Amino acid sequence: MFNQPYQPVTYKIGNGGPGYDPRNMGMPSMPMMPMMPNTTIVPPEVSSGSVMTPGGAVIQQTLPFTEQSFIENILRLNLGKIGTFYATYEGNREWNAKIFKGVLEAAGRDHIIISDPNTGQRTIILMVNFDYATFDEPLNYEYPYAPPSARR
Repeated sequence: MFNQPYQPVTYKIGNGGPGYDPRNMGMPSMPMMPMMPNTTIVPPEVSSGSVMTPGGAVIQQTLPFTEQSFIENILRLNLGKIGTFYATYEGNREWNAKIFKGVLEAAGRDHIIISDPNTGQRTIILMVNFDYATFDEPLNYEYPYAPPSARR
């Protein structure tokens, strides 16, 4: 069974019309498609936010790009600020909550990086453990759909 040479399989598409095979447990077979040797079909490039029609055409969107209001985006707007970061570690016998203070250096989808301004030590906090943060200065925050008068 496993030592037999590879044989390409062809399929037919249909719902009871031409190409319907009742022996295939009531499922239609696919029509045979001509195969070109060494041919690769590449779908069109679709930029983020664009729409692709069922026929394969790409409709470019002309809406202005705005960041969505996710915590990592809000933190990215405030890189370089000193904050206090609270995290919870479930199931830890020594402690289950920890407080970190430092400069916000980076914010990713699943982590933040802070540094202690006195020692330079850097800490990575996973977002699954991150609870909240406090800052002693105003935060930069642009809600994606707020009118310009509501932005600071």
